[in-house]
Amino acid sequence: MYNLVIFASGNGSTLQSIIDNISNHKLEAKIDLVISDNKDAYAIERAKKNNIDTYIIKNKKFSQRDLELSEVLSKYKIDLIVLAGYLKKIGPKLIEKYTIINTHPSLLPKFGGKGMHGMHVHEAVFKAKEKFTGPTIHFVNQEYDSGSVISQTKIEVLPIDTAEDISDKVQAIEKIQLNQILNKFVNHEI
Repeated sequence: MYNLVIFASGNGSTLQSIIDNISNHKLEAKIDLVISDNKDAYAIERAKKNNIDTYIIKNKKFSQRDLELSEVLSKYKIDLIVLAGYLKKIGPKLIEKYTIINTHPSLLPKFGGKGMHGMHVHEAVFKAKEKFTGPTIHFVNQEYDSGSVISQTKIEVLPIDTAEDISDKVQAIEKIQLNQILNKFVNHEI
């Protein structure tokens, strides 16, 4: 079985799409653990409802968090870590040991970097009057949103689209794209 660990900071809708694809046998994988830096993240509730182990990060300092997560993850057999709406920087211990991918709601390198997540990205796309946007899935390295791109899906931004419309479009495609990429990992195509 292909073993996943999911990091999430918020609602967990991307986590739920992975859970649903596993349940529907569209993804032959298992989520062993969901980690969050936010004890109130609904992603934790989603995991618990599906009998998935959860862990809330205790340390706020970057180096201590990296060490803490290294210790926690050492107890699991992990094929891939997926950042699905996780907002903290990943430390060097994890980057050296694991394959880690991230979903980002813009066509990187545009609208990436520290502080660029969720609606911040969609509002920036809207204000810049971009004609296209879309989700990017990339490998995680030690800089925000700068790892090698695995996949991007281009979506047209219509003149009538609001930032909320852009967000809805990107989120819908992002979940499909991520599950396609996860299947490629499971089938050793990446």
